[in-house]
Amino acid sequence: MAKNNTSPKTTSRCLMEGVTTVHDFEVTSYELLDGIGPSKFVRSCNFSVAGYEWFISFFPDGWTSEYAGYASVFLERVIEGNDAHLDGSEKVDGVKAGDDELDVAIVGGGMVGLAVACALSNMPLTKHLRVAIIDSNPALKSRGYLKKDGIPDSRVSTVTPATISFFRDIGAWEHIQQQRHAFFGKMQVWDYTGLGYTRYNARDVCKEHLGCVVENKVLCNSLLLRLQEQKEDIGKMIYPTRLVSLAFPSKSRQGAAGLKSPSTEAGSTGHTSEEFRSNLVKLDLSDGRTLYSKLVVGADGSKSNVRQTAGIKTSGWNYPQSAIICTVEHIADNDCAWQRFLPSGPVALLPIGSNFSNIVWTMSPEEALHHKSTSTEDFLKSVNHALDFGYGPHPNSSSIDYYMERLFSGIGDTAASTKECFEVPPKAIGLISERMAFPLSLMHSHDYVSKGLALIGDAAHTVHPLAGQGVNFGFGDAAALANIISDGVSVGADIGDLSLLSRYEKDRKAANVAMAAVLDGFQKMYSVDFGPLNILRAAAFHGAQYISPLKKNIISYAMGDRKSPLFS
Repeated sequence: MAKNNTSPKTTSRCLMEGVTTVHDFEVTSYELLDGIGPSKFVRSCNFSVAGYEWFISFFPDGWTSEYAGYASVFLERVIEGNDAHLDGSEKVDGVKAGDDELDVAIVGGGMVGLAVACALSNMPLTKHLRVAIIDSNPALKSRGYLKKDGIPDSRVSTVTPATISFFRDIGAWEHIQQQRHAFFGKMQVWDYTGLGYTRYNARDVCKEHLGCVVENKVLCNSLLLRLQEQKEDIGKMIYPTRLVSLAFPSKSRQGAAGLKSPSTEAGSTGHTSEEFRSNLVKLDLSDGRTLYSKLVVGADGSKSNVRQTAGIKTSGWNYPQSAIICTVEHIADNDCAWQRFLPSGPVALLPIGSNFSNIVWTMSPEEALHHKSTSTEDFLKSVNHALDFGYGPHPNSSSIDYYMERLFSGIGDTAASTKECFEVPPKAIGLISERMAFPLSLMHSHDYVSKGLALIGDAAHTVHPLAGQGVNFGFGDAAALANIISDGVSVGADIGDLSLLSRYEKDRKAANVAMAAVLDGFQKMYSVDFGPLNILRAAAFHGAQYISPLKKNIISYAMGDRKSPLFS
């Protein structure tokens, strides 16, 4: 028989992608490498395939984390996992896993929770993990494209180029392209005093688009379609039920009273030892089932049951504002995002495709109640009034604009939008969806992680919607957490280990806090009608309009390309 060499990367990728089944391999001998990390790794292995003998060395050029990942997977899926694969089950940490044992349990099947599942299923080192999504929402049964010619839903998200790149990386963006979405390359921001305005254009930073408006149900549906491509039976991955309680391992960061260790309750079932299960998080579900997982991901919204059960504290406050959202119709297409600051809060008009736009209007709770119940005709009049000449005049060019433009024209390359004039937004001629109102608040979790737990999206933070950045924070969390889990797998670490998960918190918390502070500052600055402050706001508008380097930094920050809107 011939003897051949093979790449550890090629062999292990084949195994993880299911190209070669485990019973094709006959392992004749192997050597383990100990002492690096908490797990063992295969140093080298001799095996035969189809009558040919092969030799594989996992570290031909010295230790690398990438090859360590392939060595770890090879050990689990070929050598230790041989019996498990033949009977269709998996092994977890060398112990045969039962149907109720998981690597990752995601509580919450909304946009952000689905994004984590999709990212994990897409990466070579994590696609073999046992992942479950726990959510009773019947919309998770949806499997087909949503019609583009239907009535747009009023719940939409403005996704940034950074989020779009993430969706492309995990293979979900192509499904969004088959459904309704609306790119926009221009944006205009102004306030009711008429003292200033700012225009932004994607050409300012040499891009085609500033962002894309997508219905939330389209985002969820596209992630589900991608998961369906990645998983043979996605139905087994989704648990259509609710979480009732969590029990964390006894040695955890929470240390909260009343949290019980599953080791005191869970007996040994099947092939799983009581000692092994005592290191997992126990999840009791409303349908009577119990699951055990190395890591629980809380993606269950701002009132997160996972966060509350874990005893993680939060800081924040309620704004004296509510937001009304709805979908309106125009005579012609709208390809620009518009936002005007009014005394009671901002009103935004966002393109959603064809001649439709989404309204996000912030106001006092009393005003929201009135506008939600008033007639359609009166509501449309109020919307057009708020976006046009209501509360104050249109911004007009003045000697200040002339001198500002001349003063800053020599600083950096002039942005394309600097010379763009103020425009009046398109009028709304019809209301085509129900009006929905919800209170606004700011909330931030003191901790994002603990032993066996990670919070993402609204479960970790909520912000004011004035810049439409909330969901982009969540998708940033999803991408970062998936990458950290992959890094852990690559070195054989426990994916629920606090030291590993703390890297995710360190990566995301600073960025999220900074953006929350910026948005809160804007909310407070534009909530006061005071002469000197009005002049200060006007100066800010003029600066953003005529100082090209500042304008470009603001655009890049909003697009997710920079960590600060100021010069850096």
